[in-house]
Amino acid sequence: MSTRGEPATVSPSMLADLTTGAVEDAETRASLRPLAAVEEAARAQTPALDALTALAPSDRVKIIAEVKRASPSRGDLAAIPDPAHQARLYEQGGAAVISVLTEGRRFKGSLEDLTAVRAAVGVPVLRKDFIATEYQVFEARAGGADLVLLIVAALEQDRLAHLHALIVELGMTPLVETHSVEEVDRAAAVGARLIGVNARDLSTFDLDRDLFGRLAERIPAGAVKVAESAVLVPDDVARYRAAGADAVLVGEALVTSDPITTLAAFLKAGARVAQPGESK
Repeated sequence: MSTRGEPATVSPSMLADLTTGAVEDAETRASLRPLAAVEEAARAQTPALDALTALAPSDRVKIIAEVKRASPSRGDLAAIPDPAHQARLYEQGGAAVISVLTEGRRFKGSLEDLTAVRAAVGVPVLRKDFIATEYQVFEARAGGADLVLLIVAALEQDRLAHLHALIVELGMTPLVETHSVEEVDRAAAVGARLIGVNARDLSTFDLDRDLFGRLAERIPAGAVKVAESAVLVPDDVARYRAAGADAVLVGEALVTSDPITTLAAFLKAGARVAQPGESK
């Protein structure tokens, strides 16, 4: 097991491995709680919160604050024995959305974390996992998620379109994550209104800090632009904001510091600056 600051071993097929593992774990849960029961619970949930409004472009960057214990690239980050408490601190600090990692094998999250956070905060909650099946989408809504992550690189286009449509049909918002021009175009093709650009390549876990800046103009007008990864200090937020980000997803920097103080610094750094194509 690696410790914080020491890169963990990753394989070239890490994204495929993570997705396969997440689906296998969902199949195990399905053997105990059948799809029909989860779908019924999902459709009986109170309506999802409006994440697009929460993250809509404004004079300040929005922060998606992540409950994150570990990652394949960084190893253990924080124990987070009480994810609900962590989420309340995020909300108190001004986060617009709370992201909850529910993948258990490498990120040490769980669906129990999701339900605990949903019960603790009044802002939208994102289920961040390696989603590839209807069962996982219904689980997300049954657990109170308002948003669900879809990673373009992990899904064939037909599957991406099908899951995107199901998430919308259930009243949630898909956060469609991309890593290339082709993937941004694929996200646009399914009608994504919330498009993320992850600076971390999920096959190699390498970082490209300039990727968002290169892809932002490719994201369709009207879609909310989210910059993900490589956010450790306020200057990182300012750089993403200047490149056109409406929202920034932050994990490690918040779980390894005082989150309220860090959020204040990040929100200050993300105050309105001239966006690409605007006059200063």
